[in-house]
Amino acid sequence: MTANSNSSQQKTPFSMDDFAQALEQEQYDYHFSKGDIVKGKVFQYDSSGVYVDIGGKSPGFVPLSEASWQNVSNIADVLPLQEEFEFLIIKEQDSEGQVKLSRRQLFIEQAWDNLVEIQEKGKVVEMLVTGVNRGGVIGQIDGLKAFIPRSHLIEKDDFEKLIDQSLKANVLQIDRPQNKIVLTQRNIARSSAMQNLQQGELVQGKIVKIQPYGLFVDFGGVAGLLHIKQISEGQISSLSNIFKIGEEIKVVVLEIDEIKNRISLTTKVLETYPGEFIEKKDLVMETAEARLAEKQAKSAG
Repeated sequence: MTANSNSSQQKTPFSMDDFAQALEQEQYDYHFSKGDIVKGKVFQYDSSGVYVDIGGKSPGFVPLSEASWQNVSNIADVLPLQEEFEFLIIKEQDSEGQVKLSRRQLFIEQAWDNLVEIQEKGKVVEMLVTGVNRGGVIGQIDGLKAFIPRSHLIEKDDFEKLIDQSLKANVLQIDRPQNKIVLTQRNIARSSAMQNLQQGELVQGKIVKIQPYGLFVDFGGVAGLLHIKQISEGQISSLSNIFKIGEEIKVVVLEIDEIKNRISLTTKVLETYPGEFIEKKDLVMETAEARLAEKQAKSAG
């Protein structure tokens, strides 16, 4: 007997049973890793959770606490039978090949991603207020805890009345590792105040900052710039010699730039001669309304 014939006799034929077993092995040869997103069909409930067919050797399991980002009284409302959903793997296969799945943590991951995009694009979010403390208000955005400091709220006094209300705000800070989200309503307040302003309108505000190039005047939660060249037609050597922080001042809205979020102000239009504001600031302020009305009447005539 030749060596080739001996080798041939030692080979075992590949039967149909072997083929079926190999096919089955291939079908269930999945590698499920923690953090992966998988699709699966809900097929069974029990008292502690939901079983999902994800195509593996054993079904995936969703604990009741991981079925949704919010509490639900009826599991069928969020995971109905025979419906397919995406799930996040939160625990890899056990000895029986079963993995633990979560819809709640998938929602949370997606909520973080959405919030980052919202911050980058400067969009507005809505936070449901769930509690208050001395520093501000606490709430939720799609299951994520968020905070608005007192100084960044439109309503700064009666916090209790904000509970269960939805507040519009912008994202100020996101720290994902620390689960920290800080929001602000300052831009909301500024945008609202800007919409209520009109070019050429006389408004009264408070000087909040003095710079070499001009004054920042706050009125109704929005600040505008009174540039040094817009204060008077006369020469000004030092703004600190004329103005002080906290001083009330009347100004005319020169320009509203909503794209750049900027308001330009002027007082020199109130002068009857160059340098009058520097010489008689108090008088110009006392008669500002009449002076502006006279200017506008002349322009109209």
